[in-house]
Amino acid sequence: MPDADDVEEEEMADIVDDEENTYSQRRGERRTIKSEFKHEELREIGSLAIWSLSSWKQGNGVDKLRDDNFLTYWQSDGTLPHLVNIQFPQKVNVVQISLWLNYKNDESYTPNKITIRAGTHNGDLQDLRTVELDEPFRWVDIQLSGDEILSKTSRPVGAHLFQIAIKANHQNGKDTHIRQIKVFAPKLPLFYEDYSDDDIPFKTVEFAMHETVR
Repeated sequence: MPDADDVEEEEMADIVDDEENTYSQRRGERRTIKSEFKHEELREIGSLAIWSLSSWKQGNGVDKLRDDNFLTYWQSDGTLPHLVNIQFPQKVNVVQISLWLNYKNDESYTPNKITIRAGTHNGDLQDLRTVELDEPFRWVDIQLSGDEILSKTSRPVGAHLFQIAIKANHQNGKDTHIRQIKVFAPKLPLFYEDYSDDDIPFKTVEFAMHETVR
């Protein structure tokens, strides 16, 4: 009789094969982006950043978030909120952060409430978006522009540091699982252009709004 790990691997292999909006390991790219941007107009820039975590369980560290493998995951090992810090060497334009979550397998470890923050350093982070998730499965795309749907008129957020804060898990779970994280920017310009006096355009009420992703 196969053990639990074998069963999970078989189930997840089916998901990777069948899901149209999965991450292509061969090409290193998302097949589709749920937005008005065409695929070739976005670039995944997570490899340019230094990644750090508030905590992790041995064997389930930050490398699991970037290994392009849905069978692995980061597992926190501490108290809420659990944090993922994505630090770039210079200010970059980011329009979307995507997380692969799997409530089917992770249950109480699955994030329920997530806040995305941005700034220059930990001391000046500001909240961009807070989303509440209902048993998420596969990719969850979080737009940073303030728009519900990413479009060519959406203004990217320019910052050095982006932080993902897991504020709550399903079923009041203590620790969390995230299987993959991708950071998307417009292909051009990649680096921040100072359009106005505000470095980060999210000081309006709409950026503090809460939305439910189902």
